[in-house]
Amino acid sequence: MRDDLQPWVTEGAFVPMRILFVCMGNICRSPTAEGVFRHLLAAHSDLLVEVDSAGTHDYHVGAPPDTRSIAAARRRGIDLSNLRARMISAEDFERFDLILAMDEQNLHELQRRSRPEQHRRLRLMMEYAPDAGRSTVPDPYYGGPQGFEEVLDLLEQ
Repeated sequence: MRDDLQPWVTEGAFVPMRILFVCMGNICRSPTAEGVFRHLLAAHSDLLVEVDSAGTHDYHVGAPPDTRSIAAARRRGIDLSNLRARMISAEDFERFDLILAMDEQNLHELQRRSRPEQHRRLRLMMEYAPDAGRSTVPDPYYGGPQGFEEVLDLLEQ
């Protein structure tokens, strides 16, 4: 496991690491990433990690993930049905230790909205899957069902 994903220790006490997944509307890629990560964490109860997801735009605030995301995840035993879209807030840049953007456009938007000293928390999701041969998670919104399967394939690496 990468060193930056180890539980954090503060004054002798473990505190959870907080990870936020971000895409544009928070109904396809980022909630899928949140669901995949929650699913993986369920098998590692010793890890203290909190996860959430958000969008850089407010197109779908309060909406559940895209039905195609829910269906593709469900086929793999991952439940996204209780998640709801939200837009990233200024507080998120303070609260989360690691903010993972699904693509460069969203990473640039996060950099624009955050203070320079917070930029060290911002990364592309696919930096954590170097063997995937991709730097971004493609947006499946305007495509067919295979795009949602590809998103899951990438996020499960």
